[in-house]
Amino acid sequence: MSKNWWDNAVIYQIYPRSFADSSGNGIGDLNGITGKLDYIADLGVDAIWISPFFVSPMKDFGYDVADYRTVDPVFGTNADFDHLLKQAHKRGLKVLIDMVLAHCSDQHPWFIESRSSRDNPRADWFYWLDPQDDGTEPNNWLSFFGGRAWTWDTNRQQYYFHNFLPSQPNLNLSNPEVLDTMIDTCRFWLDKGVDGFRLDAIHTAKLDNDWTNNAPRLHARENRPEREFDYQRQDSAQLNQPSIQTLSGRLRGLVDEYGDRFLMGELDGEDAVAVSKTFTEEGRLHSTYNFNLLRMEGSTVAEVREIIGGLAQNFNASNAISVAWSNHDIARVYDRMQRKINVPAAFADDFAHMLFQLSTSLIGSTCVYQGEELGLEDADQLTRDELQDPWGVARYSETFKGRDTCRTPMPWTESLPNGGFSGHHSVESWLPIDARHQTKGGLDQQGKQGSMFERNKSHLDWRRQQPVLMQNGLIELVDAGDTVIAFNRLSHDNGASILCLFNFSSQTKSFEGIELPPWSSAFR
Repeated sequence: MSKNWWDNAVIYQIYPRSFADSSGNGIGDLNGITGKLDYIADLGVDAIWISPFFVSPMKDFGYDVADYRTVDPVFGTNADFDHLLKQAHKRGLKVLIDMVLAHCSDQHPWFIESRSSRDNPRADWFYWLDPQDDGTEPNNWLSFFGGRAWTWDTNRQQYYFHNFLPSQPNLNLSNPEVLDTMIDTCRFWLDKGVDGFRLDAIHTAKLDNDWTNNAPRLHARENRPEREFDYQRQDSAQLNQPSIQTLSGRLRGLVDEYGDRFLMGELDGEDAVAVSKTFTEEGRLHSTYNFNLLRMEGSTVAEVREIIGGLAQNFNASNAISVAWSNHDIARVYDRMQRKINVPAAFADDFAHMLFQLSTSLIGSTCVYQGEELGLEDADQLTRDELQDPWGVARYSETFKGRDTCRTPMPWTESLPNGGFSGHHSVESWLPIDARHQTKGGLDQQGKQGSMFERNKSHLDWRRQQPVLMQNGLIELVDAGDTVIAFNRLSHDNGASILCLFNFSSQTKSFEGIELPPWSSAFR
């Protein structure tokens, strides 16, 4: 078995705003999570990852932090988090929290002071640059959320840099005082007992003063990407710069002081696999959160096979990778994959279950987004007036509604208003419950024979009994035809193996004497 708890862990991601509302204000909170820990533990996962719950003006719903050491009142109190942590550990669940180190909120006292003058004590805690001679931005960099990555400040008469919203200025981590402060912030939560961090968009951190223009992406004009950001190459100058590894090394040194604490870095890039290997070299992060299965447009069977081949080629026996089908930033997996693969509606649950089985059979750890265990559809029926996500509101089209479609509240009990999400049933939730989700409540499915929850729970229970799936093993692709994904999971020390088969078609398939009904899996 692996020596580290995270090597083959199944990590359940919780978006707290949409998980469970205990206070009755229509917004999920920490006590809501605590009240559902038995449900999470029953599913059979190893850890929970909680998206940001710190004080924030919520311009980007928590990913714009205004106080890194205090729970936002909308989510509860620091004492509520301490209680959640204790109760999770009591149930054998590890707890990861989302740490946003690359940027903070423009309402953070650090930025308020920094923008007040050019000579205050925190004047260089953020990246301030003078305009070019013609008054334009310092370079051609673009924001993920649209427009330039620069905003003019009339007081300082300078531009400040932000990879995301103008209300999310990038921290100047090349300043030793800033870097030390962020490391101390992480120490604060480690001292509380958290088991590690999911490091938000760590590839966007900046620890240098290189402002070289980004190069254009070849053929972008012909392909017409959804975001203008994608007209530029992500491996030019703005992202994934070598200087970031100073931060990775400092973080690793910190968590190594505490023993078995886990660092999982979210990143992306032109060659995500190559970048991932850089971030997980010795003395850096334990794992990277890989986006290959999170393609916004979905993946074909051939593309999924190619992705698995890349994992085998680059991460065999290392487990330095964390895979996911879904998260809080992208449409739910069934809908994305269905757009690429023609799945009959009658097989929707079988297909969703098969995807769950596939992701949790790969090497490394697997992140499961809340509701994925229930087979929830993407809430793509939201109207423009119902959207809350600033990216979705600004970029709305009939085919793109931003991130709210995967963030609608979790359903728990069909017979209760809002699916039992809120403790006060007459209160409207911050986003509406999708009507299709009402019949798929987690508490309704729990204990119900044949439900998606129980099928996925049974798979995780079986998985824990398979030593070859629970060690730093190997993965080897097998050719089983165009519509079947097949691979062997191999032990690196005793020759044990499991053949994993997944039928991505409406016809029964046969391989090595194994019959695979439509949209089903088999393990031998």
